Amino acid sequence: MKVVALRAFGSEPEVTEVDVPQPGAGEVRVRVHAASVNGFDLSVAKGMLQGAMEHRFPVVLGKDFAGVVDQVGEGVEGYAVGDRVFGVVTKDFLGDGSFGEYVTVPTAVGIAKLPESIEFTQAAGLGLAGTAAVSAVDAAEIREGATVVVVGATGGVGNHALQLAARAGATVVATAHSEQEVELVTRLGASRTVDYTGDIAAQVREIAPEGVDVVLHFAGAPDPLVSAVRPGGAFVSTMLRSAEDVQGDGVRVVSIYAHPAPETLERIARHQAEGHTTVTVQRVYDLAQTTDAFEDFAAGTVGKLVISIA
Repeated sequence: MKVVALRAFGSEPEVTEVDVPQPGAGEVRVRVHAASVNGFDLSVAKGMLQGAMEHRFPVVLGKDFAGVVDQVGEGVEGYAVGDRVFGVVTKDFLGDGSFGEYVTVPTAVGIAKLPESIEFTQAAGLGLAGTAAVSAVDAAEIREGATVVVVGATGGVGNHALQLAARAGATVVATAHSEQEVELVTRLGASRTVDYTGDIAAQVREIAPEGVDVVLHFAGAPDPLVSAVRPGGAFVSTMLRSAEDVQGDGVRVVSIYAHPAPETLERIARHQAEGHTTVTVQRVYDLAQTTDAFEDFAAGTVGKLVISIA
């Protein structure tokens, strides 16, 4: 089967062929129809996780996937051949990825059934971004009438979190710079925008002199932004190693690690199916264009970049 993989540390991602994988006990094999690019994929491609995770070369890149179950491993219950599914490849090693025609995934984590109303292209952008966004918004404990700043609002996680915060009844202030970005975050529910190329904290203070109730932090340096939160408010970030990384006077700091439990993915899919949230797909690429997608991701995105795998 065709995949995008690394042959060794220091090599560049390339389209190559590997054997079609066989599902182990507790796994299903998914015929992948679409996958999406995340920052994690670029980190793996650059060798930034060398020493942090086991690499089994060739390392097939890709975390997010959407497709159809085409083989069921021993002991699997609740899934059958033909089921539409989506999720995040979640294993304790790097080697099996979603940027290929097939991938095996454990049913205990990182997979859920996909409602018929959701297209594969949309579903491919749901898993990791949706999980991080839901986890962050849950941790923030957003109440109706709260003022929430979403930093990194134009990316996949920020897009999703912005919508959830607005749905919770918050007044959302989103980071954006270009006209296209401002239009997007406003359409998704932002009441105000601040320019991320300037001093975000100072701009937020102009809007809310006493500070905001919540900052959802998905991009950039965290320290300057804690000062924008009022005492008693929350600073929730996917960019911290731990809550002790930043100090806020009277501010509750939460570090988020996205764990794609099946029940979380089911919740994300339900939100999408009911129109509670939507995935903005900026561009769709062929598998052979994956490196182009990486370059575009590094330059900044307005939504999700999706790899279509015919």
